[in-house]
Amino acid sequence: MGWIGPEIKSLRKAKGLSLQALAQACGKSIGFLSQVERGISQATISDLHAIAQALGVQINWFFPPGDAAPSDGGTVVRKAQRRQLPFASGIADFLLSPNLDGPLELLWSVMEPGADSGEAYRHAGDEAGVVIRGRLELWVGTQFFALAEGDSFSFASTLPHRYRNPGDTRTELVWVVTPPSY
Repeated sequence: MGWIGPEIKSLRKAKGLSLQALAQACGKSIGFLSQVERGISQATISDLHAIAQALGVQINWFFPPGDAAPSDGGTVVRKAQRRQLPFASGIADFLLSPNLDGPLELLWSVMEPGADSGEAYRHAGDEAGVVIRGRLELWVGTQFFALAEGDSFSFASTLPHRYRNPGDTRTELVWVVTPPSY
């Protein structure tokens, strides 16, 4: 379980939170969180619940399926050990990158029929992706795009954007976001 501290730190940094902000959000001391992130102290399940809630994930984020760490040494993520990231209703995002420490976030996104990302939003960075299965409607700035299997896209995340599955079957995409924003 030596991976939990680095995973907390990685997710905290990806969300742009300082140790102080996380400490305030979860009711723990900065010193304790620092020690957990560095592997000097271990968090209890209760601590992990509070930290996970403050970071906007479920506690199972820190415990991938199976008996192994979330990735093989920070290089490989096995299919059975993908971690699910919380998002809008009807959309399941699975982290394909070993962690959120690097310059990009690689996701497998599964959208149920009619699923919608909600109001247009923007953030720093860039995004790109490819539709593996199904259809996708994508709004970027003032432009609208209807995408089908095999179509790909790329845009600056600073433009307001939103998307939805207009079909009656699941849509599956591989999505890249840089820098990580979860």
